[in-house]
Amino acid sequence: MSAMAHEHEPLTQEEVLLEGFLALDTPEGFRAELIEGDIVVTPPPEGAHEANISRIIRQVARRSAVDMDVSGNKGLMVPRAGQCVKNHVIPDLTFAEARVGLFDDAEAWMPCDEVAMAVEVTSTRADRDRTTKRHCYARGGIPLYLLVDREKCSVTLFSEPGEGDYRQVCTVPYGKEITLPAPFSFDLETGDFV
Repeated sequence: MSAMAHEHEPLTQEEVLLEGFLALDTPEGFRAELIEGDIVVTPPPEGAHEANISRIIRQVARRSAVDMDVSGNKGLMVPRAGQCVKNHVIPDLTFAEARVGLFDDAEAWMPCDEVAMAVEVTSTRADRDRTTKRHCYARGGIPLYLLVDREKCSVTLFSEPGEGDYRQVCTVPYGKEITLPAPFSFDLETGDFV
């Protein structure tokens, strides 16, 4: 065989981007994501962002119909529309039923199978959470996506993923309850969200 037959196919631009992304060494506290072909590096969140995260975790722990495991900043691989290289996104919170043990042996970047709900609290780039990440989570088949929109002082639950988006959307202003369906099966209180 000729030497040419042993050469590897050249990497596509997407594959080069993925390799570069996976090799990033982000500063402590920062997080890097690969979203729709863009590398996005986000600084550590401020207090109000984390206060909302804490309020959600406490309510789920106290009120959910089933025991839930939660991971903050868990890397998920989700499909990209028409592309072979997947998005690599990091929700603020990722919930899964405890009986599944989803996070027990999970790699740094894992598929989103068995994820019950992804949660984002808006910060510097709210449109990314409102639109881009919503589509990512829907394409990944994540049943529920909860968005706490601090600019709009509202909480939105997206459900019934299909065809790259969620078919059901329910938005309430801060101060109103929003129903989280099974497996959570409780009304999330938003009166103390900031």
